[in-house]
Amino acid sequence: MKHATSAALAATLAATPLMAQNPIDTIRPDAPALAPYGDFPVGVQERSFTVPGRVDIVNVTETATPTYDRSYTVEIWYPAAPGTQAGGTYETVIRDGQTATTLTGRAARDATPAEGRFPLVVISHGYPGNRFLMSHLGENLASKGYVTVSIDHADSTYSDQAAFGSTLYNRPWDQKAVIDHMAGLDGPLGAIADTDTTGVIGYSMGGYGALIFGGAGVTQQAVDYSWGTPRGLLAANQAGTDAHAGLMDARVKAIIAIGPWGKNMNFWDETGLAGLRKPTLMMAGSVDDVSVYPAMRQIFEQATGTDRHLLTFIGANHNAAAPIPAPAEAWEDTGVLDFMPFDHYADAVWDNVRMNNIAQHFATGFMNLHLKGDSNMARYFDLVEYAEEGKVSRNDAGEEKDDHNYWAGFAPRTAAGLRFETLNKGE
Repeated sequence: MKHATSAALAATLAATPLMAQNPIDTIRPDAPALAPYGDFPVGVQERSFTVPGRVDIVNVTETATPTYDRSYTVEIWYPAAPGTQAGGTYETVIRDGQTATTLTGRAARDATPAEGRFPLVVISHGYPGNRFLMSHLGENLASKGYVTVSIDHADSTYSDQAAFGSTLYNRPWDQKAVIDHMAGLDGPLGAIADTDTTGVIGYSMGGYGALIFGGAGVTQQAVDYSWGTPRGLLAANQAGTDAHAGLMDARVKAIIAIGPWGKNMNFWDETGLAGLRKPTLMMAGSVDDVSVYPAMRQIFEQATGTDRHLLTFIGANHNAAAPIPAPAEAWEDTGVLDFMPFDHYADAVWDNVRMNNIAQHFATGFMNLHLKGDSNMARYFDLVEYAEEGKVSRNDAGEEKDDHNYWAGFAPRTAAGLRFETLNKGE
């Protein structure tokens, strides 16, 4: 009888789809040293706000430039008070903009913030995307003593994707608006956010915005594109203009640009890229055919006004490092798109969780170095260019010998497929 009951249960489970499990917080056993969650429990809050008087790019005509109150919804992760119980969910939609999904993570909704002051990190998604696309980074950095805020960029989310010109115009200004909003927050959450010490992480169009925000103004050619921002309004982001100069923000201390789009379409030239003034870490896939890897290398090479790094995932395409693992609902054809939603998240070569863990490692080290002044983090950026060329050399006690130069923070063999380069200001 017991055997028959078990068999019947197994048959029922096989015939009935289980509730989708979509964790964003997985840490692989082979993750690098700085990838695991930190000591703080994590809280999360959703906030909304508006900025008046923004140009309504979507409704600009040949004769009219209307303005409107631009609305923002953000997800804010933060160090929570001791004793906060870990675990929570995020209700959102997948890439098709319609199919619901539930993500699971470690953040407790509306938990009491921890005491202290913590640097701010702004997270900016691609086109399209939403504020949950890099939620793994939001949670992870919050557990290490950061307040992280991820933006739903209007006209650029899965559910409201509109004219590309709006994204081209608004990205850096959205990033600035969110810092201003966080600086004006009252109550316990506002009290712990140190907005004078801010980092920006942007993926694809978020990376485009972050580079502009950091000083890399766009070209006249970009302003003039007929398919871009209408009526030359992209001049607000153009190198050498008063508007772009006014966008610069001393509160921003470091930038991470993942797969940044734009150089592939001549949105920057050498003069514009030389204007980048913030220490920058770029991450990219070596076969990216969206932002185009050789074009991203030119960003790295021509941004001579600052120190910068380039982490390359060899063999990866445009989804390198940024997106959460594809939710279970994205593994099916929902009939809305002309491609599988899965393709928006996954890479043909690299595992998402592995890429996420590597991104968490380098983001932690970079932000700790530049936002917290932790000089011990510098060792994680002094690396042999190709990981495979690193040598593992230890004595019988397991201590590193003088000729050991395998990538710091990575166990033997686990940095395979990665390349890391550094150029200093002026180079």
